[in-house]
Amino acid sequence: MRRVVVTGTGMISPVGNNMQESWKQIKSGETGVGKITAFDSSAHQVHNAAEVKDFSPTDFMDPKDVKRTTRYIQLALGAAAEALKDSGVQSASNYNPEASGCSFGVGMGGLNFIRSSSLILDQKGPKRVSPFLIPFSIANMAAGMIANSYQLKGPNICTTTACTSSTHAIGEAFLYIKTGMADVMVAGGSENTIEPLSVAGFDNMKALSRNPNPQQASRPFDTDRDGFVMGEGAAALILEEYHFAKARGANILAEVVGYGMSADAHHITAPAPEGEGAQRSMRAALQSAQIQPSQINYINAHGTSTPLNDAFESLAIQKVFGPKSDHLGVSSTKGATGHCLGAAGAVEAAFVVHSIVDQVIPPTAGLKNLDPNCDINCIYGSAKESKIAYALSNSFGFGGTNGSLVFARTA
Repeated sequence: MRRVVVTGTGMISPVGNNMQESWKQIKSGETGVGKITAFDSSAHQVHNAAEVKDFSPTDFMDPKDVKRTTRYIQLALGAAAEALKDSGVQSASNYNPEASGCSFGVGMGGLNFIRSSSLILDQKGPKRVSPFLIPFSIANMAAGMIANSYQLKGPNICTTTACTSSTHAIGEAFLYIKTGMADVMVAGGSENTIEPLSVAGFDNMKALSRNPNPQQASRPFDTDRDGFVMGEGAAALILEEYHFAKARGANILAEVVGYGMSADAHHITAPAPEGEGAQRSMRAALQSAQIQPSQINYINAHGTSTPLNDAFESLAIQKVFGPKSDHLGVSSTKGATGHCLGAAGAVEAAFVVHSIVDQVIPPTAGLKNLDPNCDINCIYGSAKESKIAYALSNSFGFGGTNGSLVFARTA
């Protein structure tokens, strides 16, 4: 089996419009949550979201293409452009487009475009519906547009597995390279669902925080947490086969060494009791990486700031890794970014990569009073310098779908 390394990262997030800015804010514990500006939320009970600020797709897209695409595609293209530039892979003499692909996770696709098109249909009739409705609403168009833009002619796939979408996308890309289907993969995820229908739907199922204070709305593992905050954004990682990357003199950031997944088979939204499905996902990732639980130094938790998820994930971590100890730090970066749904796994995986590069565990923004039921070594208040040889990134989604990735520091 072949080794898989990360050689580039790109991000557009609620805390920054590039990877460097986003990571700087995450390390400082600054939150990207604020009042909703994407639409008038006065009729809603939820008024906070983690929006991407001052985003200009014309920085990397033709204005004509901007008019024809939806925001989740634009975010995806922005993150991919930065990641590819960061890696420099396409300028390498040994680069082969036919051995290069894209695996991108998207949870809900162009929901805003679908909603507005439905109103046009009802009010003005079928002839006024845009011919771009289908191609720019379907979830796989992010992967398709990235491939079109950069002539990636190898594997092309979109994983749509709720909040685990982009963790699965990175995991699948890892497997494609490991088994010889590709040498290079652009892997990540994108999401844009800060719009009236989505917010109403999540709020009516009591998933969102109704805290009026943006600074206190997203607070994973806190005693007073009351739901997650909707986020948006995109992140991309460039994965390469190790010898291919070494031969071209690539700057290797980290290595992907393990990928696990599982199903709760329990409930459409609630996690399995004691985080049983999450336990199996983490154990599968450790087995894939061929390491022991004691070798993991950092876990970027799914940590949504919802009562059930945080408690059950904490219990799952205890079951897999034993009592909390100094060798294992846990944090949730959703305190700063909110929950980016289908993009969350990729955003958090990119943060894990940079945690390994900088040897630092970022704090859990928003967390003030650790819930006694979340008995883990949760890092909050400020970042913690720490030796990180192996790190784990968790994602768990509605429908009981789970995914975990293990990243390692390379010599």
